[in-house]
Amino acid sequence: MIRTKSGAAGLSIASNATLIVLKLVAGAITGSIAIITEAIHSAIDLLASMIAFVSVRKADEPADREHPYGHEKLENLAAAIEGMLILVGAGIIIYEATRRLMTGAEIFDLGIGIAVIGFSALANVAISTFLYRRARALESPALEGDAAHLRTDALTSFGVLVGLLLVEITGEPAFDAIAALVVAVAIVYSGIRILSGSSRVLVDEAPPPEELDRIEAAIAAARERHPEIAGYHKLRGRRAGARRYVDLHLQFRSGTTLEAAHSVTHMVRGSIEAAIPNADVLIHIEPQESLRPPEVEARGPYRSG
Repeated sequence: MIRTKSGAAGLSIASNATLIVLKLVAGAITGSIAIITEAIHSAIDLLASMIAFVSVRKADEPADREHPYGHEKLENLAAAIEGMLILVGAGIIIYEATRRLMTGAEIFDLGIGIAVIGFSALANVAISTFLYRRARALESPALEGDAAHLRTDALTSFGVLVGLLLVEITGEPAFDAIAALVVAVAIVYSGIRILSGSSRVLVDEAPPPEELDRIEAAIAAARERHPEIAGYHKLRGRRAGARRYVDLHLQFRSGTTLEAAHSVTHMVRGSIEAAIPNADVLIHIEPQESLRPPEVEARGPYRSG
């Protein structure tokens, strides 16, 4: 059983390499632009899988002097690169399919092409499903992006399969180029979605509201157990790969000793980390007198309570 990020990424690399060879052979035999398009798509997926393989290994490395916050964002960067590669591939496909549609082309021996594309679709469904499961279990944006590539590849393979069957049934080769254009549209959608998701993390977009709600619930529970906590403000968070970074200011009532405040703060941090897995929590301690007026706090990009 493959349990690591790098192992799952390695499986994707092996799968894509095999499918590229099969599609190139089938495309050369049949002369089908749709099958050649599928080979180009798989080649892009292979490059994306290699990027994912390298990024997940690097992202798991511990923090160092040059990267004190760790390397987790490399996964998000890899996902962004994969999204851009998808869009480049779509542009190539659209150009070639349009040219074939206008000039026409001969297609031969479609039986081989139909068999190869059918096998490719089934293989990509199986492997992308496995990668999605590992991506969720390991919270890996790079593996999720790789799985999205393969799932898109599977869907487009089914589209190409329909196009080849129509050519076989009707004898009209234009269906081959039309199938390739349908593939390109699906690829563009996938590329934009992946690029958008990874870019939001790279610009430090806040975590989903439900995650911040869980953090606030953990703080509220701590305040019930420790009345010396007067309140909090400047709660904010950001994502980097599978990790969440959370920071806030925690206020204590007058008379609370530094030792007691320090002990309670550690408890609050533990509660937040239990509510948000893979969280790195930083809490600044303040006296009650530092509380800001609600209207001032509301104008900032923070939560407070």
